[in-house]
Amino acid sequence: MSTTFSTAHRIHVKSLYRRYLNNALDWTIRRDLWRPQALQIRAEFERNRNVHDPRALAVILEKAEADLADKKHPDPYIAPMFPGGTKWERNTPPPMGPLYHHEADCVDH
Repeated sequence: MSTTFSTAHRIHVKSLYRRYLNNALDWTIRRDLWRPQALQIRAEFERNRNVHDPRALAVILEKAEADLADKKHPDPYIAPMFPGGTKWERNTPPPMGPLYHHEADCVDH
C-alpha cells in the first residue's frame, strides 16, 4: 500500500465519511432502512478510492462537502447525555460548599 497522501488527508476523508453516515442516520432513524443508504455511501467513497490526482481529489472533496451541507438535517440527533442533549446537566448535584457563611456573622458580635 503506497502512502501517497498524508495522514491528515486520510483523517479528513474518514471524518467526511462519518459525517455522511451520521447525517443519513439523522434522516432515517430505523437502522434496517438506514443500512442500504450506508452501503450506497460506502460505494460512493469506494468509487473514488483510486483517484490519486490531488487536483481531482480536491474537486471531489469540495463537491462532497457541498453535497453534505445541502443534505444536512435541520435538527440532527444529539445523544441525551451530550452537550445540547435533552438530559445535559439535568438534575445536577447541588454545590458541596457551605450554604451560609457563619464566620461573617460572628465578626460583628
